Amino acid sequence: MVVIYGIHAVSEALKSGARSFEYVGIARERHDQRVQRLIDDCRASGVQVRFLPREQLDRTANTNTHQGVVAVTSGKQYADVDTLLEQRRGEYSFLVVLDGVEDPHNLGALIRSADGAGADGVIIPERRAVGLTGTAVKASAGASEHLPIARVTNISRTLGELKERNVWTVGLDERGTQSYDELDYKMHCAIVLGAEGKGLHDLVRKRCDFLVSIPMLGHVPSLNVSVAGAVVMYEVARQRRAGK
Repeated sequence: MVVIYGIHAVSEALKSGARSFEYVGIARERHDQRVQRLIDDCRASGVQVRFLPREQLDRTANTNTHQGVVAVTSGKQYADVDTLLEQRRGEYSFLVVLDGVEDPHNLGALIRSADGAGADGVIIPERRAVGLTGTAVKASAGASEHLPIARVTNISRTLGELKERNVWTVGLDERGTQSYDELDYKMHCAIVLGAEGKGLHDLVRKRCDFLVSIPMLGHVPSLNVSVAGAVVMYEVARQRRAGK
């Protein structure tokens, strides 16, 4: 069993129906309408609700940023890459590939942006990267409970497999000579984002069909990966909406 926390994360996990719940813990002092709706949803779904001291919730979640809501659940089931390709939302596939993102807040923010921009799913590596921790789920505001996420052993190899499936790979790299908004994204594509500070691994960069960058007008050479990812994802969404 794993622990997720935060009212949005727990509410969306309940709605998705993708996890089994041991119980949902609510801070005894919380009596507002948002929590009451969550309690009603738990009871409608047959999920046990426990009213607990905040200190106990702190220990269970291993943080005090849980908003008075903690759930002990099964882990989220990762999808496979084929599922992400088969269940595309629009005319063209739209995947987000994360090459070693280590901060759970960044992972959660990227998942939230990917869901909002209409991506079909996110691909993350099994090693040397953060997985779907409670912090990542909370940072995603529950989007991680709805968006398919695949976990693969080798990102570079996966990019090769995507190419065999006619998916163009677009790496975001500050050394890219083409601006991110100059590329036509009305194609099956995967946006590839590198790790914090390190960027794309060399082998992953070489695998990409295109390397694009975000023009920076200030003194700092790059954006945080979750912000940069959101900028490019929404350019994909904008172009595809405009092309309808």
